[in-house]
Amino acid sequence: MRTALSLVVVLGLVGSLAACSAAAPEASSDCTPTKSGKASESVKVSGDFGAKPTVDIKDPLTASTTQRSVVIEGDGAVAQAGNDVTMEFTIYNGATGEAIEGGGTEYKEEPAAFTLDENLIAGFTKTLECSTEGSRVVGVFSPADGIVAENLESFGMTKDDSLVMVADLISTEKPATVLPKSDGEPQELPEGFPAIELSVADDETGTPTVTLPGGTAPAELQIATTIKGDGKEVADGDSVTVNYQGINWRTGEVFDQSWGAEPATFPTDQVVSGFGQALVGQTVGSQVIAVIPPDLGYGPQGGNEQAGILADDTLVFVIDILATKG
Repeated sequence: MRTALSLVVVLGLVGSLAACSAAAPEASSDCTPTKSGKASESVKVSGDFGAKPTVDIKDPLTASTTQRSVVIEGDGAVAQAGNDVTMEFTIYNGATGEAIEGGGTEYKEEPAAFTLDENLIAGFTKTLECSTEGSRVVGVFSPADGIVAENLESFGMTKDDSLVMVADLISTEKPATVLPKSDGEPQELPEGFPAIELSVADDETGTPTVTLPGGTAPAELQIATTIKGDGKEVADGDSVTVNYQGINWRTGEVFDQSWGAEPATFPTDQVVSGFGQALVGQTVGSQVIAVIPPDLGYGPQGGNEQAGILADDTLVFVIDILATKG
């Protein structure tokens, strides 16, 4: 499984583009692809799909409307608006023909992964929508579908410059359905589990309230399923969407939670070890409570000063598993 990573993490440039670009259009119901044109056809690309291509741009290159050409035609699923996609790509300044620093993947580690929605730059969406898995496409973005005017200077561009993208579309699929809260069968805490009192709000949020027993915290990782869902099983490395609440055993206080804000999505192997272990093997729709000793929490990092967590603090998490994707 290739980890789904935020564009902000993987690509400083594209993270900025996603945050400060023109809004992406909605795809037509029959997914009519963006038309090819002289600008996109003039970009010469060679090399195998999935390997870093050789790209020749006869600068300056611009387009009044975004254009899209297919270099390699794949025969996989079609990328639709709202789909999750993974891809390798590079972004170029059409005025200079040069790759923009930070504007692409490395074609050797992890591809970029994101959702084709309104949070992306319009040129990205117009180029990728209606492309098929296994395709290499070229997009020449019109200035209107590129970076908004107030951010152009930071990318070394002017209002008349186009962006050029060469992208290999690896996969596309509908996003996992995200539950509003856990929805399975209540379970009793197993014998020997710490005497933690857990109550859950009887509303559409399901926000929990936790009371800890006090005293010495368990030395070992303790995991219990309080609600058993019947959805997909979480695999190691999956990207999981959850609501969670974290309580410090030492203080009894909540130090972090997603309830009251937005559910959180992250790979199970990119969180503290105890949290990841509490998720793997569980099913969507379940609620889990985990007591995490310091060595599987923030202990190896020396604690978390911002959250008020010391290096020897035990943490308790209540987690609603809302979706998972491998």
